[in-house]
Amino acid sequence: MADETTTAPPDLAVDVTALTALLDGQHADIRRTVRELLPAYASVLEDAETMPRDEFRDRVRDVVLEIADTGAVAMGFPSEYGGGGDLGASIAAFETLAYGDLSVLVKVGVQFGLFGGAILQLGTDRHHDAYLSDLISGRLLGCFAMTETGHGSNVQALGTVATYHPETSEFVITTTTPDAGKDYIGNAARHARVGVVFAQLEVGGEGHGVHALVVPLRDEQGAVLPGVRIEDDGHKMGLNGVDNGRIWFDGVRVPREALLNRFADVTEDGTYTSDIESPGRRFFTMLGTLVQGRVSVGAAGVSAAKVALTIAVRYGLVRRQFDTGAEDGAEQRLLDYGLHQRRLLPRLARTYALHFAQQVLAADLHDVFSGITADEDARRLLESRAAGTKALSTWLATDVVQECREACGGAGYLSVNRFAALKADTDVFTTFEGDNHVLLQLVGKGLLTDYASDFSDLDQLGMVRFVAGLAVETVLERTRVHQLLEQIREVLPGGSDDWDTDSGLLDPDYHLAMFRFREEHRIGGAARRLKRGVDAGMNPGEVFSRVQDHVISAAHAHVERLVLESFVEKVAATEDGELKLVLNALCDLFALSVIEADAAWFMEHGRLSAQRSKAVTREVADLCRRLRPVAGELVDAFAVPVELLRSPDLLGPDA
Repeated sequence: MADETTTAPPDLAVDVTALTALLDGQHADIRRTVRELLPAYASVLEDAETMPRDEFRDRVRDVVLEIADTGAVAMGFPSEYGGGGDLGASIAAFETLAYGDLSVLVKVGVQFGLFGGAILQLGTDRHHDAYLSDLISGRLLGCFAMTETGHGSNVQALGTVATYHPETSEFVITTTTPDAGKDYIGNAARHARVGVVFAQLEVGGEGHGVHALVVPLRDEQGAVLPGVRIEDDGHKMGLNGVDNGRIWFDGVRVPREALLNRFADVTEDGTYTSDIESPGRRFFTMLGTLVQGRVSVGAAGVSAAKVALTIAVRYGLVRRQFDTGAEDGAEQRLLDYGLHQRRLLPRLARTYALHFAQQVLAADLHDVFSGITADEDARRLLESRAAGTKALSTWLATDVVQECREACGGAGYLSVNRFAALKADTDVFTTFEGDNHVLLQLVGKGLLTDYASDFSDLDQLGMVRFVAGLAVETVLERTRVHQLLEQIREVLPGGSDDWDTDSGLLDPDYHLAMFRFREEHRIGGAARRLKRGVDAGMNPGEVFSRVQDHVISAAHAHVERLVLESFVEKVAATEDGELKLVLNALCDLFALSVIEADAAWFMEHGRLSAQRSKAVTREVADLCRRLRPVAGELVDAFAVPVELLRSPDLLGPDA
């Protein structure tokens, strides 16, 4: 990102094929395979609008089984069971599937990500040998039964109980209260024969916290088994090709071997054993192995945003409105209007930014789970980054789909133009695999405690007490952003206190300094408020409640800083000169549009004058105008198969 000069910046040009290759990254082959596969199932988009619900659910199941036959959705499983042995490729395949019907995507996620992932990551050889080949092939459909009517985010308080009976070497699974029924469980209402069920484990009268067991739900003919009761959750806002249901258990017996025993086991005589002594750490270690789901959902959110932007930008390039006095009398294209550029292009830049952030996250996931990076700190940082990136990526989808729908006017409201399904089907992304605010709360807890060794044992109240026992300076010094900020201050033209200088608005060091300052200040502010509350004798629960918004704000700033760093690093690593210029402009637009949106905060904290704030706004508009000539190429590089765009009313019959 070049410094400001008096000369006009060079015109931008985009080689779409080269940019697609850069976006595809190291897993270009599997992304291309899935893109070539998807047009055959484009009719599912219409089926979602025309088929009765049960018929459409079966149609989605059949598509999932056909895709399973190609091997495209089994990339993350070991090769000896029919998988591809590449977790990064698995994420890339899932991300690309999100260009198509999202009921198909979510059913793939339930079967291969949640159900299959739980057996792979929480089970041992006996479970892998018994289930993986059949679930990978689709011969055995299953579900992931964690959430209950009364407990979603607070998994540790689930009401389902699995009691061990040594005389028969069985666990007896019981739904203890009405609100302990499993709820919103994908695949449960119609297709799952087996479930991974999370329950409180009781052995010899002693509770050992939440563990997972493999529990049969239906026989081979699809009849619900004795002791199991299943109901349909009913019609949903979207994703009605996925059969979400409720499950209750009345004394269902499963053998001792049904316990997924990677982290804990029960001997035949009823002795509970685990290599992880702390119940809290054991629980969080177990959940940490399931982080792939959050990475996948975030990736799908970015893909949905790409589809919406492809449609809206293309429409903006062909739709004309109002005579501008041109000699040929032609009306002006929508995307030539400054306001239309302002609505779409900063969101396009943010989508690029989160794409590259997702690439970094997927690489980290692969390294941790393949053992390349094996230390505990790396795992904790992965869990935090996955939680935060999932939140920002799924909020991106919600925001982009809505703005793109509006940017297409009344035509965008017609189902054939995809926005209705995109809006309905992605809305739940912000709350499944973790409510976004709860996920950012987890990120904030990690920041405030520096992912301390006893971090996993700290609940909300424990975090308050932990932070209250430290000096605020200690909290800040323990964070990586503090060291980064000290380094960046050294390159600011007037020193550490001279933020409103002639430093170029297009200087990445300036962008990083602003993002890092905001993060550090918000972490420190949250810590000070927590300490003041405890020092004043307030109840820790009340203290946390009052400071909760500051904790989440700090977490949000932290994740945006990580996203910007990912983008800056990608620009620096790009060797193609033309692509580098384009990515420069997109990265500048992302950074400055974030600063502009938070200008009031930066001004309140002495990091942005009124004059410089106006300069930021002018620069955002200039960047939008500069990117306008290549906007079509920038969305074409997403390589959404044209058959999946539909939208004849927006793009013409040949779209």
